Amino acid sequence: MENGDKSKYTDKQKRKAEHIAEGYEKHGTSEKEAERIAWVTVNKQDGGGKKPGGSGRAKQKKT
Repeated sequence: MENGDKSKYTDKQKRKAEHIAEGYEKHGTSEKEAERIAWVTVNKQDGGGKKPGGSGRAKQKKT
């Protein structure tokens, strides 16, 4: 399942992705493709993981 680190997603976002993937699998999409589509959908709707921590990229300080 893990294509990337999902630790920054809330439990609600994980449940949403699981539910979306199940729907796609029910209609004949492969498990791998269904999960990919599900996470793309969650990212599109919610803007990515909601837990604090960020991407690891430093923000520039204003001087």
